[in-house]
Amino acid sequence: MGVQAFITWHGRTDDVAAVWAEHHIACLPSRGGEGLPRTLLEAAACGRPLLTTNVPGCGDFVRDGVDGLVLEPGDAQAFAQALARFASEPELAGRMGASARARVANGYTIDDVRQAVAELYRDLATTM
Repeated sequence: MGVQAFITWHGRTDDVAAVWAEHHIACLPSRGGEGLPRTLLEAAACGRPLLTTNVPGCGDFVRDGVDGLVLEPGDAQAFAQALARFASEPELAGRMGASARARVANGYTIDDVRQAVAELYRDLATTM
């Protein structure tokens, strides 16, 4: 079932790794407003290169040319060209996917977030 003939809604899943195992690139053409999307973190953790926009959160996490490509919002032509580039340069996609995975493993895990929040609360408690 989909909204249009070319869209397939697969529904909820508890196995995100299995979803990303079936896909080669994470493409999130955000216009902003969601902070750092979990889908980028999940795709990166699964070693997928990231294709997103230069908006807060997305553009802050993805290092352009390192973990993926960061484009301007609303530039459909640039997204099409970037997808074609990844398709024609699988070694580039592999290199960026490996970098994205390393980035998540070195500072963006759930344990990293818990530790950062705990430190924030400790700092706040000592300043009161």
